[in-house]
Amino acid sequence: MKKKIAFATCVQLGLSCIEEIYRIGGNLDLLITLNDERAKNKSGRIYLDDIASQHGAPLLKIDNINDPEVLNALKEYKIDWLFIIGWSQIAKKEVLEAPTYGCIGMHPTLLPVGRGRAAIPWAIIKGLNQTGVTMFKLDEGVDTGDIIGQGVITLDEGATATELYQKVDEMHITLISKYWGDIVNNNITLTKQEESKATVWPGRKPEDGEILSSMTMKEADRLVRAVTQPYPGAFYKDGVKTYRIWSAKTNKGEGLIQLSDGYLTPTNYEIEGNHGR
Repeated sequence: MKKKIAFATCVQLGLSCIEEIYRIGGNLDLLITLNDERAKNKSGRIYLDDIASQHGAPLLKIDNINDPEVLNALKEYKIDWLFIIGWSQIAKKEVLEAPTYGCIGMHPTLLPVGRGRAAIPWAIIKGLNQTGVTMFKLDEGVDTGDIIGQGVITLDEGATATELYQKVDEMHITLISKYWGDIVNNNITLTKQEESKATVWPGRKPEDGEILSSMTMKEADRLVRAVTQPYPGAFYKDGVKTYRIWSAKTNKGEGLIQLSDGYLTPTNYEIEGNHGR
């Protein structure tokens, strides 16, 4: 008997997965998203009204994944698996245990490496040559659950957050397509994470994108590439002016922003502050 599946998301990565499920002939018995006024400025924020209406799927809008109405809906629709993807609130034990078999998440690193937040920017800041996406069963820890499957993404020298976000999006779709049949037919294999290899990456705030003159060219270049769209962008304060930098070049000779071992010259930027743009 096919399993009853629910899906909670409020970002593009999740919507891409939902679209792929319908594209391959799958069905979703319940869609869950944030209330319209919540997290309007979240990177990649989307709304599920259109796709829910298109496929006749019930749509529940909530403030928090742990709200009583979520538990009630999971019971009412007799949900077997709940996907929670691109959702910044941590689901508590009651929610994790409400579906018959549990909850499934995705994380844009090769777990157990890079648990935590801001996985796309960190992969670039750290200069990794590969990262990936992990589909896993959620437990009460942060990104600690048993692995269902992984896909590797190669990082080119000079990769930007925009490019990596797109590759992560595509890998979400690939993993959904690959494992959907196993999930609905209850045929998945779970693999424990190797705790000895686990690392945790901290969250990042917009102010962490500041370029400082003490940085090296490599550090500044990586930061610009790591926090460009869909993130808030790197910035440099020059008196009353703030340069919001989306792309830049470095060299030893000359440039707009002096660094510890050379210069950074913005190639796509806006000027904020008293002088306007």
